[in-house]
Amino acid sequence: MSVSVNLAKMLDKAYEDKSLEEILDAPVDALAGLTEKHTAQLKEALGIKSIRDLGSNKYFAAAGVLVALEKHSG
Repeated sequence: MSVSVNLAKMLDKAYEDKSLEEILDAPVDALAGLTEKHTAQLKEALGIKSIRDLGSNKYFAAAGVLVALEKHSG
């Protein structure tokens, strides 16, 4: 099954044409709206160095689940 996703608005211009692997290995500031300062802060505080680290971080995952639960609660 093939899936197509347009990530252009989520990424800095320099990463729009990169492969998924390259994007996941990129620093957090490859995400649109984040800066090198954010990358440095996340690395120092939580050891997050890449988009892959950010997406698999247990704290961010827990927050995402809680938000999703809120949307589906009564």
